[in-house]
Amino acid sequence: MISLIQKKKLKKFNSDKLREECGIFGISNHDDASALVALGLHALQHRGQEGCGIVSYDGKNYHSEKRQGLVGDHFTKPEILKKLPGNFAIGHNRYSTTGETSLRNIQPFFADLHMGGLSIAHNGNLTNALLLRESLVKDGAIFRTTSDTETIVQLVAKSKREKFLDKLIDALFQIQGGYSLVLMTNKKLVGVRDPFGIRPLVIGKLKNSYIFASETCALDIVGANFIREVENGEIVTIENNKLNSVKPFPKQNPRPCVFEFIYFARPDSLIKNKCAYEYRKNLGIELAKETDLVADLVIPVPDSGVPAALGYAEQSKKQFELGLIRNHYVGRTFIEPTQSIRSLGVKLKLSSTKTIVKNKSLILIDDSLVRGTTCHKIVKMLYEAEAKEVHVRIACPEIKYPDFYGVDMPTEEELLANKKNNKEMCDYISAKSLKFLSLNGLYKALIGKKRNASYPQFSDHYFTGEYPIKPHDNMKGIKIKQLSLLSVKSSS
Repeated sequence: MISLIQKKKLKKFNSDKLREECGIFGISNHDDASALVALGLHALQHRGQEGCGIVSYDGKNYHSEKRQGLVGDHFTKPEILKKLPGNFAIGHNRYSTTGETSLRNIQPFFADLHMGGLSIAHNGNLTNALLLRESLVKDGAIFRTTSDTETIVQLVAKSKREKFLDKLIDALFQIQGGYSLVLMTNKKLVGVRDPFGIRPLVIGKLKNSYIFASETCALDIVGANFIREVENGEIVTIENNKLNSVKPFPKQNPRPCVFEFIYFARPDSLIKNKCAYEYRKNLGIELAKETDLVADLVIPVPDSGVPAALGYAEQSKKQFELGLIRNHYVGRTFIEPTQSIRSLGVKLKLSSTKTIVKNKSLILIDDSLVRGTTCHKIVKMLYEAEAKEVHVRIACPEIKYPDFYGVDMPTEEELLANKKNNKEMCDYISAKSLKFLSLNGLYKALIGKKRNASYPQFSDHYFTGEYPIKPHDNMKGIKIKQLSLLSVKSSS
């Protein structure tokens, strides 16, 4: 889920990493449903760190609790979990995309519809939400949030079909984009994945309880067994403790987001029956095969570059060392009271192992290069530690194009590789040399074969500019209007 405000406002992107917007989790038929959802969200904390929420259903009433901040700061407290009774529950982690941390945009959303209650949690982004919203408002719809997720709720409510599943299908045929959904009604727990399977969703089972989650690591933490992934274009319903599936969309070959494999998914999560860690190690192996470089040490940018660096070192038969150490106790809300502290920048999170890197020629490995600002600071830090040379190797191709399917990232103009050639990028980060993994090397590492140019096996638009779904709301000629007069600083 991305706030629609992002579509009308070019914001300053303050991170040098791509950020997946959301994590979702839902469970049916369990006495401790809300507590297990809280645990699942905790395992998915890397997918969203600025807001969290849980909605439960006790057979009669729905109960909702939403908070700004981390799951562990709120949903570990017994007094909060007591407010969430019931055997069914769904939950959501989010990033705010424009600095907007208003509670009104924190999910899951709840609505009273003619058919009964509906709660929804959404990971992804709709590419035609603005167009749909404008049409719905003209027809009299009242929006409380600035989220594209609410558009789905409005479309379900507007459908003239009698059964909920038919109403949902009506809505799904009108929306476009990359998305996974977990919905809860009076009778059903429902999981949905977009026709291309861009955003992830898996199914698990804990005794007699079914679970939907963004990643398998959330199943592991509650002791559930992984059943399978929700397939692209599939709607899975849990009712009366039975699983049913429908596939209403025209058949498409799946095109999952390639960055789930490169960076987003937690390393221990399964994707296509293999841990994300293994894919990332393979990326390093292929990178080494494409590189002929004499150097003393291979060092990763922690933590994201570690698997690729291990693969690179293994393939190149070079020594692996931790030339950089990450401070895990510096959070996103670290207080920076003075300019002198603020100027320390990356040193708040990383430090060099000076005696390891001194007088050494280094191969610095990272998973990706976005704006280049952090990489520049890291290279500078290594030279200050008296490294002899710093060669940067990136375990994916050049990121030249933005995402519109649920990833928070810079504008096209802010992407380093969009406007600069290799030499210019190398000079910008102050490295001795710079090389990226080739596109075919990426595919070989992930699936063992070349990219299918006529129908790519992944959503790889970051590198190619080939979008499986047109970003209608971001195309030229679209008039962007103010979505809400309510201040984003408002508490509701």
